[in-house]
Amino acid sequence: MTTKRRHSFPKMKGIEAFLSSPIEETHNDGNSEQTILIEKIQLPNKQPRRYFAPEKMTQLIESVKEHGILEPILVRPLETGGYELVAGERRYRAALEARLEHVPVSIRELDDKEALQIALIENLHREDLNPIEETEGILQLLELQLGQDRSDIVALLYRMQANAKGKASYNVIGHDGVEQVFRQLSMSWESFTANRLPLLNLPNEVLTSLREGKLAYTKAQAIGRVKNDSIRTKLLSAAVKDDLSLTQIRERIKSLTIEQQQSSNDQILLRRFENVSRRIKKAKVWEDPAKKTAFEELMKKLEALLV
Repeated sequence: MTTKRRHSFPKMKGIEAFLSSPIEETHNDGNSEQTILIEKIQLPNKQPRRYFAPEKMTQLIESVKEHGILEPILVRPLETGGYELVAGERRYRAALEARLEHVPVSIRELDDKEALQIALIENLHREDLNPIEETEGILQLLELQLGQDRSDIVALLYRMQANAKGKASYNVIGHDGVEQVFRQLSMSWESFTANRLPLLNLPNEVLTSLREGKLAYTKAQAIGRVKNDSIRTKLLSAAVKDDLSLTQIRERIKSLTIEQQQSSNDQILLRRFENVSRRIKKAKVWEDPAKKTAFEELMKKLEALLV
């Protein structure tokens, strides 16, 4: 019996361009797909995906219970036996929750680098990908391609940006490799460096909301610029709870900033009063005949303020 071959990654573009050689599939009786026990599949040590929206996972689980797994999960055989998941983690987890015993898989012989590259690229072409996952995934892909760690990749991108703006005039090693990766992703490294890298510097609570899909990245950027921790936390909570627009967020930032400035001015005035009070007590100005009259007049004015 033969089955019609399906492409495992309809959303992906140029996957094999990232690999040194074409991916070879393992066939079973002439088929590129087969069904195996789900218990034979294990998750890899490095997983590019970090967050699964609970409501979407619930929908997928219900779909799997009713229709099963419609698109095969990509796995690779392990020397120790069994298989390691390469792509399709949401479907795999949904199948576990639905208590499926068997799942359809596409088995491919892949080394560690190829497996991670495919997992990263598949993740980058998800429809529900949030900006943080995209940013971190692209950085991982660049690390893999250029053989450098994240801090070096980020520094390289900023050097390229400085060169492009004419702020530097030296050769940037690795420039061609970076451009190649972004061409395959159909993205611009300039836009990524200017708009996405700064997101990684956002405060942790803002990053978490962005990663969980509770906040658009333009809103996260606006909230992240608020330096006062208490104001930022209050604003973030309101933005998520009330689904504030970017305009509303900016208006609240302006309002809260004015309130904070007024509060700060009030605190400064209070500290001035406390400082003057201490100095008056220490100097005992009421004992100086030349100053006593002026002091009495000031006291009358302060008492009048209370009335």
